[in-house]
Amino acid sequence: MRIVAAPDSFKGNISAAGAAAALAVGWREARPGDEVTELPLADGGEGTLAVLAAAVPASRWLQAQVTGPADEQVTASWLEFDGNVHVIELATAAGLTLMGELRPLHAHSYGVGELAAGALDRGAREIVLTLGGSACTDGGSGALAALGARFLDSAGRELPRGGGALTRLASVDLTRLRPPPPGGIRCLTDVTSPLLGPAGAAAVFGPQKGATPSDIEVLDGGLTRLASLLCGDPDAPGAGAAGGTAYGLAAAWGAEISLAAPEIARIAGLPAALRGADLLITGEGQYDPTSLTGKVVGTALTLAADANVPAAVVAGVLAAPLPANIAGLDLVHLAGSRESAMADTERWLTEAGRLLAEAARS
Repeated sequence: MRIVAAPDSFKGNISAAGAAAALAVGWREARPGDEVTELPLADGGEGTLAVLAAAVPASRWLQAQVTGPADEQVTASWLEFDGNVHVIELATAAGLTLMGELRPLHAHSYGVGELAAGALDRGAREIVLTLGGSACTDGGSGALAALGARFLDSAGRELPRGGGALTRLASVDLTRLRPPPPGGIRCLTDVTSPLLGPAGAAAVFGPQKGATPSDIEVLDGGLTRLASLLCGDPDAPGAGAAGGTAYGLAAAWGAEISLAAPEIARIAGLPAALRGADLLITGEGQYDPTSLTGKVVGTALTLAADANVPAAVVAGVLAAPLPANIAGLDLVHLAGSRESAMADTERWLTEAGRLLAEAARS
C-alpha cells in the first residue's frame, strides 16, 4: 500500500513534521512493507515557514530583530524563495505564543511591518504573508505604521499601538507608506471571517487572545473606525484574519487575500503525492466545525476526495462529527485522558498510525 501522512501541527505539542513522522513510524511497525510518504502541512499559523522550507529546499532563511506584540524585541525569521519572493509568517513577529501576559487591547502587529520592510530593503519582488496565530486585533495598523503609515487622533497625534487605541482614530495618513513590491502582496489566511461584527476578528478570535466582552466591544469599535477611513471591504472573506491584519494590508497596501492551506498543500506537493495513493492520513490538535473551512484537514480531505483516495483523520480531540466514509481516531480516547494525550502526543500518534495500519489488514 501507498500511504500519505499529511497532518497539521498539534499546536503546542508536536510540529507537523513530528506528527507526520510519528504516524509513519506507527504504520511501519504494523506494515513494514508499505510505502509511507511524510508530508507535513500548515494553514498559515505557527510552523508554516518550517513546512515551506522543507517543501522548497532551495529557500533561504533570513532573520531580523523586530518589535514583538508586547513591545519587546524578538528574533523573527522569514524565507526567501528563488525569484526574490519573500515569505513572512506573522506568528514569528506578532504571534500569541510570544506573549507572556495576554494584552488584547495593546498587542500589535508592528513587527510584521518591520519584517516586510526588511524584505523590501533586500529588493523583494513579491511578499507573501501567512496570517494565523496572532496576538493582536489591530487591523494591521501596527504593520502599516512600521511601513510608514500614520494613524492619528483628532489632535493630529499618532495613536499608541494596539487595537484598543483605534476607537480614537480620526484620520489615516498614507503619504509616507512604502510602496508594495512590483509583484504585489499576498495574504494567506487560515480563516474566512469578515472584519467586523459577531463573526468578525474581535468577536470570534478576541477571547483566545484574552479579550473580555467589554474588550471585544472596544476592539470591534476600533476596527469599525479603521474600516470607515481605509475604505476597503470589511466583508471580504478572510478580512478578519490575524486580528484584521489581512483587511489593513488589503485596504492600504493592495494585498490579495486567499486561503493558506490549499496554497501550502500545493507547494508541499500533496496533489501529486495522492496520485496512486491508497490512503491519506491527516490530522490536527482539535477537529471541530472550523476544520472544514479552509484549514489543513478540510483541504487535505477535499484533495483526497478529488483523487478518489480514502482518508482518515487523527486528532487530539474529535469535537465534531467527521464526514461520511472518513475514519477517525481521537488521541484523548486512546490515551485515556487529555492530560496523557498532551503529555506524550508523539507516543499516541504512533499508536494511532499502528491502529490504522492494523485496520488496513482486515
